[in-house]
Amino acid sequence: MSDSFLAKGKRKKLVEELRRKGITDEEVLRAINTVTRHDFMDHAFLNHAYTDKAFPISSGQTISQPYTVAVQTSLLNVKKRDRILEVGTGSGYQAAVLAEMGAKVYTIERHRELFLKAQLTLHMLGYNAEFFYGDGYEGKPQYGPFDGIVVTAAAADVPEKLPSQLKVGGRLVVPVGNNESQVMTVVVRTGEESYEYTTHGMFAFVPMLKGTVN
Repeated sequence: MSDSFLAKGKRKKLVEELRRKGITDEEVLRAINTVTRHDFMDHAFLNHAYTDKAFPISSGQTISQPYTVAVQTSLLNVKKRDRILEVGTGSGYQAAVLAEMGAKVYTIERHRELFLKAQLTLHMLGYNAEFFYGDGYEGKPQYGPFDGIVVTAAAADVPEKLPSQLKVGGRLVVPVGNNESQVMTVVVRTGEESYEYTTHGMFAFVPMLKGTVN
């Protein structure tokens, strides 16, 4: 995988744009400035890899807008060696950003094609993550409890099985709403049976679906 001076320059401009839009977490910005987003996109979109937009990938999915990735990652409050579960691997870009920040990443994808392709891409870029082909609504309780869980698709409600897979103090970041728009919601586990909910603006994601697709 190549990284040209042009791509590096475009990433720097992207980071400057994210700063202007209110992203202040320096570690998130550093990771976005480091991860080669063009390697997660089809070649037809290479000229658009560092614009702040979502783009189609295979299986009817999208690679998230960098601003959205930055917001969700910032809301997780990621620290090195945190155990982070990602629901919806997609292209693998979000997983790479988390791995770049030093997190131990566990990621679930329901589309087999994306599941296989993302593994190959992250491996070629030198990022480590644990990949699972399965239903994200189930989470991965056997690998928890997690410091953070990020859902990269729109859920009608907070998936009921995910909050209990957090550590006390852990954070779940999930867009909640209908297929048109969602409210970015953060669930903090404040005790064994207690949770705190906050909201952080409107976003648009592809829907989160149950089951798997071969």
